[in-house]
Order: sequence, then C-alpha cells, then structure tokens
Amino acid sequence: MVTLRQLELLVAMSEARSMSGGGARIGMSASATSHALKALESQLGVAVVDRQARVFALTDAGQRVLRHAHDVFTSLKTIDQEGKAAAGLKTGVLRIGSFGASSSIRLLPVLIDRYRALYPGVEVFVLEDPDQGVERGLTEGRLDLGVVALPRPDFDTQLLAVDDLVAVLPQGHPLAHHERVDLRDLVKYPFIMTHAGSQGLVKRLFDRCGLAPRITHELAQLWSILDFVSRGQGVSIVAALAVPQDFPGIVVRPVVPRAQRRIGLACRDEHRLSLPGRAMWRLARGALQKPAR
Repeated sequence: MVTLRQLELLVAMSEARSMSGGGARIGMSASATSHALKALESQLGVAVVDRQARVFALTDAGQRVLRHAHDVFTSLKTIDQEGKAAAGLKTGVLRIGSFGASSSIRLLPVLIDRYRALYPGVEVFVLEDPDQGVERGLTEGRLDLGVVALPRPDFDTQLLAVDDLVAVLPQGHPLAHHERVDLRDLVKYPFIMTHAGSQGLVKRLFDRCGLAPRITHELAQLWSILDFVSRGQGVSIVAALAVPQDFPGIVVRPVVPRAQRRIGLACRDEHRLSLPGRAMWRLARGALQKPAR
C-alpha cells in the first residue's frame, strides 16, 4: 500500500524540482529518498519521475498521482481542523495568494483586519504572486484561498470588487485637463504597457477599438510605470484600484470606452476548505466593493 510518507516525498520533490532536494526538505537522506521513491513506483507499477528528462520532471502518471496526493493532504488538514472545531476556531493557519497591488493594498487588508478581530489565534500568511502563481498554489493545495482576476472557471469563486481601467498621464499633459480620455487620443502618445495582471484586459480594449498603441516601454512593476509616467516618459492604462491616491506627478482619468475587470476570491472547492479558510470565505461574502471611479 502507498504510504503517506511516500506521497509526502512526491509532493516535496515536485516543490523542490529535485529528487534529492525533495528528500532533504522532509528530512530524508539520499539513500532513504531513493528507497522510498523506488518503493512508491513499485507499489504503483509505474514510474512517477521521468529519468530521461534533462531537468527534474514527473511523468504523466506522476502528475496524476501528485494531484491525488495534494487532495490527501488537504483532507488531512481539514480533518485536523475539524478536530478543533468543538472548541471554536481558536488556532490554525490561513494561507492566501494575492496577485498584486490591487488586492494586497486595497482589498485584503480590510478583510484580514476583520478576520483577525474575530479569530485572533489564527495565523494569516499572504503570498504575493502573479495570477498564474496564485492559481498554481491553489491547485497544488499550498494556498487555501487566492485573490484572482475573474473569470476562473476551474475554481469556486466569489466576487470581491469591480474595477475600472484608467488612463495615467503626466501632470501638465495635453489630455490631463479632459474629464475623460478617449482611447483614440491616447494612442497618439508613447505608451507604457503593463506586464501585470491587467495586461490582457488593456490589450483587448485596444483590439476591440481597432487601435494599436505605440509601446515604448513594457514594465512589470506598478511603481515603475507610475514613476516613468511622472517623468514624462509616456502614458499608460492600469486598474484604478492599483493606483495609490497620492503618487506625485501623475493625473488619473477614466478611459472612453469604459473597460472593467472583476476581482474575486477563489478556492479549489469551497466545501472542502479548512476551518480557517471557510471562515474567511464566509466573511468575504457581502464584501463587494463599489466600482472604482
């Protein structure tokens, strides 16, 4: 029979992207790691590690077993939390993924403050990662919940906020005195394209209008984009919730035509959440923000 220790090794190897690194992560020597891996593959009757690959990789069968291993450990975590339920939610750990400034600065702090007031004994950890990293953390069971851009059909989700895209201009820019900025006017100026989570939405907005911005910079960090704009290096379009209220040297204006993004809280299966995750899931209901203006 496959043992929990063997499944733990499989998960550790996947996370470390190395056989020896995975074994070391859970306190196994090199010989013990090799023995446990061979025993797992013998029990399953199939290889789980692709030994022909140039870098560490699981076989297709290994990937399928890994998904089930994550399910096993998620269930064990839930069982452990359920065992403490009779005394109330006084301890535990909640791990939340966040895709960037909009969620880390504007959405999560309010929710976490409310959560800690209700459950002071629960440790809350926030991991900031791009959308793909948050999704992977949820899929692999390393995160209980994640803040993501919707839709995400592979997860259970609930809406947290509706956010407008806005034009960011240098102070004194010819378009800065307009109440709203027409996209046809914006494309006349050097454009700074975001590499963050709203990039796809920005590109789709231009495509929908049959316009092509003159991209002079592509930047991943919001603060870099705002700094470049403030120095007159170009104009940009970003999500309103991501923009700080007091960044010097910039002007923020709504874009015409209007474009919005939806931000939500996601999990693999709301019915299988740990107790800390379930408590945050309930708390987040009704926390919908008004659309940014």
